[in-house]
Amino acid sequence: MSIFSNIFGSSEKEETSNTKVNWIPLTFLGQLDEIVAFSNQNPIVIFKHSTRCSISRFALKQFEREFDFGVDAYFLDLIEYRDISNEIADRFSVQHQSPQLLLIKDGKAIYHVSHSDIDAKELTERL
Repeated sequence: MSIFSNIFGSSEKEETSNTKVNWIPLTFLGQLDEIVAFSNQNPIVIFKHSTRCSISRFALKQFEREFDFGVDAYFLDLIEYRDISNEIADRFSVQHQSPQLLLIKDGKAIYHVSHSDIDAKELTERL
């Protein structure tokens, strides 16, 4: 890793490669219909991340260190897929934030937090 990557951060692929979270990349709008359908059986997590923001990177790393439960977790690079981020805000009636963590159950966002409020331990209490 170069000195610039150490200072300014790394790409999304590097950011999600060394983690125990089995991220599902959220890359097309149709996946939101799947998330709604799947959430009727099991809760679903969506992590919205800005690859240009150090606060988002910190929240992501902290979440990944604490994540230790069995739910499907979707990862959205909201810089590359801003249309999906906008649709998440509309569909789940949440204000756009970055970073942002949403818990989807029965087709609805039953919990959502952003920035320093993102806490995997708090999320487990909501499952």
